Amino acid sequence: MIIFKDIITGDEILSDSYDLIDVDGIAYEANCARITVGVDNIDIGANASAEEQEETAEDAATTVIDVVHSFRLNETSFDKKSYLSHLKSYMKTVKTKLGEKGASEDEIKAFEKGAQGFAKKIVANFKDYEFLIGESMDPDGMVILLNYREDGTTPYITVWKHGLTEMKV
Repeated sequence: MIIFKDIITGDEILSDSYDLIDVDGIAYEANCARITVGVDNIDIGANASAEEQEETAEDAATTVIDVVHSFRLNETSFDKKSYLSHLKSYMKTVKTKLGEKGASEDEIKAFEKGAQGFAKKIVANFKDYEFLIGESMDPDGMVILLNYREDGTTPYITVWKHGLTEMKV
């Protein structure tokens, strides 16, 4: 299995256990699922005593999105102007990191061109996105985009492909 980490913060963002869809060679999309966490009903086989009052506890069950829960992603918020400002700074840092990793000039130029086009798509649908950041909550790291498919119920995340490093587990 491959765990994808944020190239800037080192936060774990995603794994290849999710079906990754390559979008324009610049981003990955991964379908998510809603899961329920926090309910442990353990039956030990004992009968309740007639004298004891039945214990009732509130179920602390919550419904979460699997990727968000598994990788401890945190919600954040942006207006369009602040997101664009973050994105500009983020892309500059990713470009530097790509150079440090030995990426060719052609690869870096392809990233810049593709990122510009993809950013326009994001801005055009800005109101549809929810924004997440990694566990460290580092404001300079990747902002993960959460949206819903056309059915309105299937969540999916979008991450910047070049902003990830791979860790084999």
